[in-house]
Amino acid sequence: MTSIPLAEIVTLEPEKIDLVSILITVGVGLGVWIVARFVILRITRRVSAGSSFFKKAHFKWVQPAIRALDHERRSQRAETIGTLLTSLVSVVVVVIVIIYVLKYMNVDVAPLLTSVGILGVAIGFGAQQLIRDFLAGIFITIEDQYGIGDVIVTSEVIGTVESVGLRITRVRAEDGAIWYLRNGEILRVGNRSQGDYVPLETPDTTIEPGAAATAPVTAGAPRVTKAEEKSNE
Repeated sequence: MTSIPLAEIVTLEPEKIDLVSILITVGVGLGVWIVARFVILRITRRVSAGSSFFKKAHFKWVQPAIRALDHERRSQRAETIGTLLTSLVSVVVVVIVIIYVLKYMNVDVAPLLTSVGILGVAIGFGAQQLIRDFLAGIFITIEDQYGIGDVIVTSEVIGTVESVGLRITRVRAEDGAIWYLRNGEILRVGNRSQGDYVPLETPDTTIEPGAAATAPVTAGAPRVTKAEEKSNE
């Protein structure tokens, strides 16, 4: 029986977790989130108050997106955009922090990222309509296509907007019915409150159906009486 030398015995020690790096990563992520949230909140308050900050020359590129911030609905629109930006920043920061924390815990993140990518693609294909509704709601809000209190005309309904969300627009029709329109399905919309809308004149229905229609008389032409018609005969 052969003996194995002690020098050839390999001892496997578990890899140590870099706790300091994990704490630093979490602290940096939390700090970035707090700063980003503070900046978004300040910008949202300025826009909601009607600040002229974005009217400067070097901010002309954002003026088309906020062209209607002087409207009475600017507070609601600014709050919606601020909430959307905060959620987006939160998701990005959390994902990055989780990836670095797993890396410092000696976890191979490459297969995990691959699995998450495949899962994201599958969810994207399954929720195409939902993503379409959310994107349409974002652009409706930013571009101020319509807002609460506007009278809009779509292919489905004509009515007053009661609520504008990122997925659903709630409209009260002229007959009192409440319509829930998915933003991704609104392909064409007319806003009667933003333009110079003039209602079409309705035809006069006071004339009795049995009344005979009189022939139009040309201006300046002499009128011929019944006596003159008999004498001409």
